[in-house]
Amino acid sequence: MDDLPVDSGGAADTDAEARIRLHPSWKARIGDYLLREDMRALSAFLRERRAAGASIYPPGPRIFAAFDATPFDEVKVVILGQDPYHGPGQSHGLAFSVPPGVPIPPSLLNMFKEIERDLGLPRPDHGYLLPWARRGVLLLNAVLTVEQGKAGAHQGRGWEGFTDHVVETLNHERDGLVFMLWGSYAQAKGRVIDPRRHRVLRSTHPSPLSAHRGFNGCGHFSAANEYLRRRGLGEVDWRLLPRAALDAPPA
Repeated sequence: MDDLPVDSGGAADTDAEARIRLHPSWKARIGDYLLREDMRALSAFLRERRAAGASIYPPGPRIFAAFDATPFDEVKVVILGQDPYHGPGQSHGLAFSVPPGVPIPPSLLNMFKEIERDLGLPRPDHGYLLPWARRGVLLLNAVLTVEQGKAGAHQGRGWEGFTDHVVETLNHERDGLVFMLWGSYAQAKGRVIDPRRHRVLRSTHPSPLSAHRGFNGCGHFSAANEYLRRRGLGEVDWRLLPRAALDAPPA
């Protein structure tokens, strides 16, 4: 089916498990959660909304793009977002990211400005963050789908429990991760993170409404690399090539 990587239609759990379409490293750890009744209900809800004519973003094959781009054992940094972008062509499954050619959203622009200030890297001319994801930055929204023009339309439908489970699994099964929690929503979601095992960086959200109250000047990108370097884990390269040099994004 196109909505979740597991069919919700009454098959035995062993059959449903075989149909889960998720990177093997994640499937081994969170695949069972997708068999829960609340996830089946979420899948049914998405099908019903599509049948009613709703435009749901990102496209079905891209809903779990963050997990495909950043395998479980390769995660170094987790950046928590809230909802996918709800404009046509914006969302492709990675929090804060937009495909090449789409205008850079204001929050992402503020992230680029902070990287420029913090690390001295030039601002990119696009907002396509797949290279970050492939370098170990899990770009995870709390809610993985939205409807066109309706911010928050799929909140409270089950995604939050699933992504809570993702965060809890990372917290318990990995060590030495950096969690960037921007804004009260992300910080509440990150309450389960053990600061003795991981580096937790908190600030206001990079939105223009709040960036001036703590995000600007937070130094999170250099702090993340310093922590990773001290633990011998290898820094994240936060540079992005110019748009002209990018490979074509996946369909």
